Amino acid sequence: MQINILGPLEAEIDGVSVVPSATKPRKVLALLAARMNTITPISQLMQEVWDEEAPVSASTTMQTYILQLRKLIANARPNDPVSAKRILVTMSGGYMLSGPADALDQHRYEQLVRHGHAALRVDDSVQAALLFRQALGMWRGTSLVDVEQGRPLQAHVIRLEESRLHVQELCIEAELRLGHHQMLLSELAALTVEHRFSENIRAQFMLALYRSGRCAHALETFRQFRALMVEEIGLEPSARMYRLHQAILGSDPSLDEWQSSPDSLLALGAA
Repeated sequence: MQINILGPLEAEIDGVSVVPSATKPRKVLALLAARMNTITPISQLMQEVWDEEAPVSASTTMQTYILQLRKLIANARPNDPVSAKRILVTMSGGYMLSGPADALDQHRYEQLVRHGHAALRVDDSVQAALLFRQALGMWRGTSLVDVEQGRPLQAHVIRLEESRLHVQELCIEAELRLGHHQMLLSELAALTVEHRFSENIRAQFMLALYRSGRCAHALETFRQFRALMVEEIGLEPSARMYRLHQAILGSDPSLDEWQSSPDSLLALGAA
């Protein structure tokens, strides 16, 4: 079985898709996939499908959705009639999608991120950048973008997207340490549009511009960011951003050693 949730939902068994077309069974499969090898309580599945407005027949309807999913699995393995119940397992109080851990792309992504963190801890920027790029390369777009999401799935997707941004910041940090500032300019320009209020991304862009000989552009980037923060949030940029701005104004030699995202590097938690 192969399941991918770092983008549109994909679930295949022996090359045959087992993703239902109907909205609600699709939501059930997506949540079971996101929690692969972990029991998902029936109450959580019901919340995903109906939020707080589950009908009286919800338990029976949920059993129907599970049977529909098992039928798709069984059709993918017509010569193994018991495989459906081994893969989609009924547990006490819930259900579990069972399979090898590496069958889920999220698991492989998080494993690469953990190895990247380990490389950063020993100051191996080359290996860290390589591992983080491999992890980011696994994304095929917004997680579960083709699934109508209830609150449980929304929470999972938000966590994944926050992890993705964090890994992007760490990857860029490692590559800035390697002197790849010019190669990062187009990527950072796009990220500042996508994540308008991210100080880490903005600081990395300013630093890459300065190191690429574009001091005026770096200062203008700060001016635009400050205007955005003041006008839309009513807050000034952090003291760290002002220190970077002043260092650029004074062409401070220490900018060649500036760590653009120290906070993220000090908090090397799991993805």
